[in-house]
Amino acid sequence: MALSLDPEIAQALAPMAGAMADATPPAVGDIAARRAMWEPIIGAAGTAQPIPAGVHTSEHHTTAGDGARITMRWYTKDGAAPGPAVLFFHGGGYIFGHIDLFDGPVSRYVSASGVPMLSVEYRRAPEHPFPTPLEDAYTALRWLHAHAAELGVDPDRIGVMGDSAGGGMAAALTILARERGGPKIARQILIMPMLDDRTTTPDAHIAPYLLWSYDDSLTAWPTLLGEAAGGPDVPATAAPARLKDATGLPPAYIEVGQLDVFRDEDTAYATKLSRAGVPVEFHLHPGAPHEFDSIAFTSDVARRAIADRVRVLKSI
Repeated sequence: MALSLDPEIAQALAPMAGAMADATPPAVGDIAARRAMWEPIIGAAGTAQPIPAGVHTSEHHTTAGDGARITMRWYTKDGAAPGPAVLFFHGGGYIFGHIDLFDGPVSRYVSASGVPMLSVEYRRAPEHPFPTPLEDAYTALRWLHAHAAELGVDPDRIGVMGDSAGGGMAAALTILARERGGPKIARQILIMPMLDDRTTTPDAHIAPYLLWSYDDSLTAWPTLLGEAAGGPDVPATAAPARLKDATGLPPAYIEVGQLDVFRDEDTAYATKLSRAGVPVEFHLHPGAPHEFDSIAFTSDVARRAIADRVRVLKSI
């Protein structure tokens, strides 16, 4: 039997698929067109579900090593007990997206889990190529540890989480924190993470179902890494799939859809961590493309995925 979309996801995607069929995909390298196309879609998906009551936000700022001002948004739930917290990084291929577009998803995670989150407005390529986005992430991690007491956070229970490029950022941050001897990260929650700049050969079995395409990756990685993309000199802090030794990294939760460009690299990363003795929970969702959970949020597979993420958040 051939691969196919989950029926509930196919139904939810039908209106979007019809609109996209009439549109010309952006050319490889066209970042402006991808921003213009995807940011309204992300925004609409984020507000398609209600923003839960009882979640409050506050704005904070810190200064990166190069003097830039980094904006962070802190989400808390009424009545939540002091304890864990999570640093959250949004998706967008490192080239689009910002924290406002992810208010909905982050608020829902906080509401469902009771775990506060700090969403980071890291700088994007091409205006700010690697290592700037990751250094912004590291700056935010240090800020959260430094302010843990006043925020009611146990510094031994700080996790990192992200989806797509944000998942890649979370994975890379655990590697960088290990290299630099801290701050401590208790858990990494990687949602369909973007990990490998060498994923360029199309898989004909999944090509008809892709939302994030191979051309998108062929645009995003060189935008982030420049001429180094795909070559021998890319560090694991830029593309975590390059990691040679996963020893000592924090326990990981990893999930990806079977109809996702990132499927093979995410499966391989889960195996790499496991072989280094890192506790891993891994989910491969049949019939699910990239970002299935935000588009087909009423589907059974999306409900199960969200429930798993909330369970892991509560366990930090």
